[in-house]
Amino acid sequence: MWSALVVVYVAWGSTFVGIRIMDRTVPPLVGAGIRYLSAGLVMFVFLLVRRRAVPRVRARELASVALVAILLLTGGNGFVTYAEHKVPAGLAALVVASVPLWLLVIRILTRDRPPRATLVGLCVGFVGVALLVARGGGEHGVAVVQLLIVLAASLSWALGSWASSRLPMPSDTATGTALELLIGGAALSVLGPLLGERWSTLALHASAQSLLAIAYLALIGSLFAFTAYVWLLQHAPISQVSTYAYVNPVVAVVLGALVLGERVTTTTIIGGAIIVLAVALVLRAEARVQTSAIADDRPL
Repeated sequence: MWSALVVVYVAWGSTFVGIRIMDRTVPPLVGAGIRYLSAGLVMFVFLLVRRRAVPRVRARELASVALVAILLLTGGNGFVTYAEHKVPAGLAALVVASVPLWLLVIRILTRDRPPRATLVGLCVGFVGVALLVARGGGEHGVAVVQLLIVLAASLSWALGSWASSRLPMPSDTATGTALELLIGGAALSVLGPLLGERWSTLALHASAQSLLAIAYLALIGSLFAFTAYVWLLQHAPISQVSTYAYVNPVVAVVLGALVLGERVTTTTIIGGAIIVLAVALVLRAEARVQTSAIADDRPL
């Protein structure tokens, strides 16, 4: 479990920088579509060669996979990729760190009753989000609407994560991941042209760095990290899986500054610290609840 968590921690933190490099000369949604389609095809062919049979998935499971793919990849990562055309990698990662807070909101709406400490963390966390959206973007010349797109992406990702642990998914993690990558990539490949992006731009203007970024995102961000994430959703508590949300931003901010030369402003530091601390508070409170529940279930 910890090996999978480390992969998600480091790989997804670096993908925010990879997306920023890809967006320089490649249409964002088209590039994201290529990323996921290529990763999904590689995984699907690997499964065919290894097992010498087409993976079987029930219709109900396929419908669940499609919904989760749209929420996680098309709505979640697709919106982030689209926004990062103008939003710095570190700033985008800090806003995306609100995913555990959105998960908590979803739980409350589904009539779950979290402890008081968790609710305090939720309120504090959204103060940090509001600070970044209201003032953080202005320091980087980014419009508020671009950060709201990133915020919507984090909500979509939270919905997908929540749904994936409750819907009937394929028992074989690799098969489910391959299908999610293919469906999410196909949806992005169609959505891009519908919003005015052109495939011809990829052939005419894509730089070598952007193409290498797509390859990195497909291999490391999708094949390795997304597979690890899907496995974690099915084998680890969601509160523990969500810890990636306050590790990824640190990796993204550091790499954004070192690789892309992004400025780390005072507002970014304060807003990001508030979000990270709030998420840590939420997850710690949730861990205490789970530990208490396990203790109560032990036989006397």
